[in-house]
Amino acid sequence: MTMLALEFSSDWRSVALARDGVVLAAAQQQTESRATDALGLIEKVLAESKISRAEIQGIAVGLGPGSYTGIRAAIAVAQGWGLAREIKTLGVSSVAAMAARAQTEQIFGRVNFVVDAQRGEFYLSGWKISAGGRAEVLPLRIVAADEIVARKAAGEICLGPQQERQFFPRAAEIARLAGETNAVTTVPLEPIYLRAVQFVKAPGLRLQG
Repeated sequence: MTMLALEFSSDWRSVALARDGVVLAAAQQQTESRATDALGLIEKVLAESKISRAEIQGIAVGLGPGSYTGIRAAIAVAQGWGLAREIKTLGVSSVAAMAARAQTEQIFGRVNFVVDAQRGEFYLSGWKISAGGRAEVLPLRIVAADEIVARKAAGEICLGPQQERQFFPRAAEIARLAGETNAVTTVPLEPIYLRAVQFVKAPGLRLQG
């Protein structure tokens, strides 16, 4: 399957194109604003791989956690593409993508992936990574900054977009993870967001007269 992958959950936003799990081309762009030249990145990987838009059979999206705005932008691209053409979509954890990247770069042992959750808190997920495999041993959760400090003091590896050792999820790993699945199916694409969503009811209008 020819798969386009989008990873916009951090300041380093990237796009990759893969066929049957083999990455053919990738491009990335650093942004500190809400603007991302998504179409420009997509055109770049299409041109490099010499593949047309019509050949894309599926789109995989990194669902975070991370930049809610960036993730929603990637989802919007996938959904818009799906309206124009009948393609399959797949959501992939951006933390799982970081774990796959760490394995490729031979960062082995117990590795913590840390992503800023705002409000002085962080998303934390612990993985056991070796040359032969990777497994999540601490499910993703939100923790206080003190826990991250304590883990670093204990000598644990902590990687993430905002950590001293900056480590970003990449579309290339999103594409590879999508290729590991038996089939790509259409699923609801929603950002990974562990906090409960709170709605504030607007006050009613009072008519005077």
